[in-house]
Amino acid sequence: MTMNFTAIAPLFQTDAYKLGHLQQYGLAGNVMGVYSNYTNRGSRIADIGAVVHFGLQAFLERYTESFRVFFDADEDEVCAAYETRLARILGPNTIGSAHIRALHRLGFLPLRFCAVPEGTAVPLRIPSFTIENTHPDFFWLTNYVETVLSAEIWQASTTATLARAMRETLEVAATRTGTPAAAVDWQGHDFSYRGMSSNETAAMSGAAHLLSFTGTDSLVSIDWIERHYGGEFVAGSVPATEHSVMCAGIATVGERELFERLLHLYPSGIVSVVSDTFDLWRVLTEYLPALKQEVLARDGKLVVRPDSGDPVDILCGIEDEGRDVSTAERKGVIELLWDTFGGTVNAAGFRELDPHIGAIYGDSITRERAVRITERLAAKGFASGNVVFGMGSFGYQYQTRDTFMSAIKATWIRVDGRGVDIRKDPVTDSGTKKSATGRLAVVRDAEARMRLIERATPVEEAESLLQTVWEDGAFVRRQTFSEVRAVLAQQTVLR
Repeated sequence: MTMNFTAIAPLFQTDAYKLGHLQQYGLAGNVMGVYSNYTNRGSRIADIGAVVHFGLQAFLERYTESFRVFFDADEDEVCAAYETRLARILGPNTIGSAHIRALHRLGFLPLRFCAVPEGTAVPLRIPSFTIENTHPDFFWLTNYVETVLSAEIWQASTTATLARAMRETLEVAATRTGTPAAAVDWQGHDFSYRGMSSNETAAMSGAAHLLSFTGTDSLVSIDWIERHYGGEFVAGSVPATEHSVMCAGIATVGERELFERLLHLYPSGIVSVVSDTFDLWRVLTEYLPALKQEVLARDGKLVVRPDSGDPVDILCGIEDEGRDVSTAERKGVIELLWDTFGGTVNAAGFRELDPHIGAIYGDSITRERAVRITERLAAKGFASGNVVFGMGSFGYQYQTRDTFMSAIKATWIRVDGRGVDIRKDPVTDSGTKKSATGRLAVVRDAEARMRLIERATPVEEAESLLQTVWEDGAFVRRQTFSEVRAVLAQQTVLR
């Protein structure tokens, strides 16, 4: 018999140990239902107290699509392939394929997902969504999908949270130093694509970044957004050089001439030029002053981009008087640009560079460094909006599922015709891994704070923020990307 291994691929998007849970649940009795939830149980980042719910809609669409080949394939071929693979993985076993045959005949995934609206900043230890089977024969399916679901959700929600935290930090600096609020939209720019673990990771993480900012070079995220969310969204970038371009030009025509040619190539709009291929300080003290009139004559902005060294010292100057450094290094990029091009003092009393010139730093930027940079610039009398931050994989990829201790846990089962509240509560744990229990509802109190109700009644579930978004293979509710952004715009993740 032909065995269709391609068709069973989605069935193996799980952990091997879950393959036998079909039988193991039976030790508890006649199990007919399993109800689980996805919760961020803690934070390894001290001042972040909520996690943005994002990515579930995209996962559900992709996961449903992945099962089409399974449901469309020949039933006998699918079951033969499943049993063959099981034998290779587990050796002789009694799992069989009757449950897979039953699922194939059903023709859809009998699951229900209830979630808060995407874009919601959900406080720690409150579930973002729940999942349960809708057909008693498929109780085993609820936590069977836990593995792929966890893998697909944590990155998107984590990046969405980190981007929102960065935005909140930059908004504070902007308010303090008189930078227009609209400028913050473009102050965080996604440069993370090349450092992410895969194309798909880059796409979902880049989309999460765009919930809080509008600047990106991760073009792969645009298709991901349009495919899974749709609706209008704002994303943009600018012409920019890289070191290979600069090396080629410097080797043939010289760096000053290359800058001049770039200004002529782009007579208007924003153009970003990496400026530390060799000597950043010479660019700032010799080449740009010599091209001052050409820069000021453009209908647009020249953005200077250094990306080597300590970004705080490079942008703000070196404060340590004991270090033997040049005057240029002591001043830093922003002050040197002010010396050449000048600018204005805003209503808050802080200096803003002439609109024809600016700076971006796109290497090893973290929120902590952004705070230090904006604070040191403010101490020198410069507004925070004088610099744009390129946010890369160091901030977005250097995370794990444990950043916010994200986990899916079962809290209720239906066994022998009755509902049973269940809970995980390890005596050896600090309390972080203690799960909720029973069916769950999330409500807002009189102060609009989200609160979890355990052992929720049917009425409390009906009034919960956790509402059905997908059931039995079809969406009940969808959101556009602009709608998700609008939800997030009213949220905060920092305590």
